[in-house]
Amino acid sequence: MPMPALMPVYPRCDVRPVRGEGCYLIGERGERYLDFASGIAVNALGHGHPHLTKAIQEQTATLMHVSNLYGSPQGEALAQRIVDNSFADTVFFTNSGAEAVECAIKTARRYHHVNGNPERHTLITFDTAFHGRTLGAISATNQAKMRDGFEPLLPGFAYATFNDLEGALALIDDHTAGFLVEPVQGEGGIRPASPEFLHGLRKACDERGLLLVLDEVQCGYGRTGKFWAHEHYGVVPDIVAAAKGIGGGFPLGACLATEEAAKGMVFGTHGSTYGGNPLGMAAGQAILDVILEDGFFEGVKAKGDRLRQGLEQMIPNHDHLFDSVRGMGLMLGLKIKEPAVCRDFVAHCRDHHGLLLVAAGENVVRILPPLVIEESHIAEAIEKLSDAARAFVPVSED
Repeated sequence: MPMPALMPVYPRCDVRPVRGEGCYLIGERGERYLDFASGIAVNALGHGHPHLTKAIQEQTATLMHVSNLYGSPQGEALAQRIVDNSFADTVFFTNSGAEAVECAIKTARRYHHVNGNPERHTLITFDTAFHGRTLGAISATNQAKMRDGFEPLLPGFAYATFNDLEGALALIDDHTAGFLVEPVQGEGGIRPASPEFLHGLRKACDERGLLLVLDEVQCGYGRTGKFWAHEHYGVVPDIVAAAKGIGGGFPLGACLATEEAAKGMVFGTHGSTYGGNPLGMAAGQAILDVILEDGFFEGVKAKGDRLRQGLEQMIPNHDHLFDSVRGMGLMLGLKIKEPAVCRDFVAHCRDHHGLLLVAAGENVVRILPPLVIEESHIAEAIEKLSDAARAFVPVSED
């Protein structure tokens, strides 16, 4: 067979959405799915949210793109609003999470360069991490499934075990620039950093003049019940990569940094043709309009607690299949017991029960609903999960 027009790098399933309504997706045959995948934590406000839709429509009719050769009142306004609600002093807008991570890597390297220490170019990263699919981002992870066939990779990374503070500190040498870490690993299996681990990395950075770079592409922007996941820990980073929920479905990312960490990022050091264009900024403003409303993050936490409670109450009824729940807020993981495989269970929920979930590492099912779910959606999801568990038969090994 000839190669399809759409490059076949994804093992796409038979769900073919053509429309979205709130927390539901509708396929081309009219079938409805409860969407607890949210485009992998992107659709923070669900589908067709009226405020986001209106903002994008109005901006499309006004001005979509001009390039960064010109002044950007839209970009300045959104950047200031993010600065006002974060640790950061400055923001660079990108089109994706991977690009935000790339900017974060460059910012960290450039910081040491302008400090007269260009040899400090290595970031210590962690096993099972996921930072994106660019060459720089896959170089920052030691997962063979993302690296095989793409060598030579970018040098300047060392790999430690997630949540192993002593192992990470042992890798520090004269070439170390800092640490690149997800406060809550997403693709790696919904693995929150321990407080001791994250605080220990921050302390090492303070003592040795290194930078703490956080990848909050998946766990940031309200997903865990606070604006930023690092707020749960009381840890202040130097640089953060954000994306996914920041645009609610519009391709948008951002690299946030303190003035000190970003002091090397001057004219000519970085750029983007589309990054920060007026249309993206309108989407970003609309998202903030909603999530910065009083009580929004508290609501996410409460809904996360309710969902976790429902999952934990369900587990004993299906303890042949489910092991435990992990995560924060509405970034939860359901650990599947072997020999069952999480991807098979995700497919079963999708194909037979109309529930969309996401597979992750460590045999964990990611549960990433829109942040605007209601009690009825939680109850429906628990019911569908329970029905799916009752009917699911693991594929037997040969």
